[in-house]
Amino acid sequence: MKPDGNFSGLELVASLRHPECLRDLPLRRWDNLLRVARRANLIGRLALAARQAGLLDDLPAPVRTHLQSAEVLTTHQRAAIGWETGHLAKAFAAEECPIVLLKGAAYASAGLAAANGRLFGDVDILVPRADLNRAEAALMLHGWGSGGNDPYDERYYRQWMHEIPPMMHRGRGTLVDLHHNILPPTARRSPDAAALLAASQPLPGTRFRILCPADMVIHSATHLFYESELQNGLRDLFDLDALLGEFAAANADFWEQLLARASVLGLALPLYLACRFCQRLLGTAIPPQVLAALEQSANPGSGSLRILDAIYSHALLPEHPLNHDAATALAHFAIYLRGHALRMPPGLLLAHLSRKLFMRLFRNTSRSG
Repeated sequence: MKPDGNFSGLELVASLRHPECLRDLPLRRWDNLLRVARRANLIGRLALAARQAGLLDDLPAPVRTHLQSAEVLTTHQRAAIGWETGHLAKAFAAEECPIVLLKGAAYASAGLAAANGRLFGDVDILVPRADLNRAEAALMLHGWGSGGNDPYDERYYRQWMHEIPPMMHRGRGTLVDLHHNILPPTARRSPDAAALLAASQPLPGTRFRILCPADMVIHSATHLFYESELQNGLRDLFDLDALLGEFAAANADFWEQLLARASVLGLALPLYLACRFCQRLLGTAIPPQVLAALEQSANPGSGSLRILDAIYSHALLPEHPLNHDAATALAHFAIYLRGHALRMPPGLLLAHLSRKLFMRLFRNTSRSG
C-alpha cells in the first residue's frame, strides 16, 4: 500500500495517549501510523496501548499482525536485557566498585513502567572514573571489546567524553556503553558523578545498582536535551512521562526531591525542558509550582525559550518522510549544533566539527560524535 502524505507526528502521540481513537481508524491511516511508530521505536508501546485499551483483538488482521509482532519483539528484547545483565554480573563478580545500570537496562531490571512496550538497544552502565580501567578490563576478559576505532575516535572518547568507545561482545554481538558520568567533562554543567553514585540504590537480588528515582529522571532528561540527534526523541519523552507518573504516585515527596537533586547536580535546565515538553506534548501531570520553580532555577530567558519551543516542537516528533518538511529539517540541524555546543567549548567544537565535515566529504569513515 502506498502511504498517504500529510501525516502529522502528533497523530502518533494522540494514538498513544488515547488509543480508543484507533478503533475506527481506516487502513490507509493505519499504514501511515505503523510506519511512523516503527521509525520512532514506539511500535511496541503502540501495541501495548492497543492491548491495554482492549482493542488489539478487534483490529483489522493486517494491523493486528504488525502489533502482535511488535509485542513478540519487545518481550524478546526485555528477556535479552535480563540475559545480558546476567553475563555482566559474572564479568564484574570480582570487582568491588559500584556498577550502576542506566536507561533501558535500569527500567527493565527494576520492573519500572517505562520498560513496558519499550524497544531496547545497548546496555548502559556507570562506574566511578577511578575504576573505569578495571571495569573495561573485566569486560574484555569476558568477551567484550572496542577495537576498530581510529586514533582520533579513541582520543575523542577517552579524553573528552563521559564514556569509552562502545564495547561489543565478540560472540553475541551485544553492545555495552561504559560510562563514568552522564555528561562529558567538557560539557556545560557537567554534574559531579560522585553525587550520582552516592545516591544510587541497590537493585535487590542483583550485583547492580540503579540511580535514585529523582536522578533517573534527571539523567533521562539530560540525555534527551543534550543530544545532537533525536532519532529516539519521542520515545525518550514517553520514558520520562512514565517515570514521572510512577515515581510521583509512589512518593508524595518526589517533586520536592526532584527539585532538590536538580539543584545539587546543576541540571535544572534540561529537567525544566523535559517537564515542559512532557506536559505540552504528552499531557503529563506536573504540578504548576514545580514547573515555576524549575523555570526560575533554569532561567532560560524568554527569547531563548521561544526559540527552544520552536525547535523542539518539530524535532521531538518522529523524523519520517510522511511528516518531514523544511521546518523539521531546520529544527534537526539546530538540535545538532546545540547538542555539540552544549558538550564542547568553542575551540574544541570548531575543531571537532571541522574534522567531521572533512571526513564526511572526503573519507566518510569517522564514527565519533
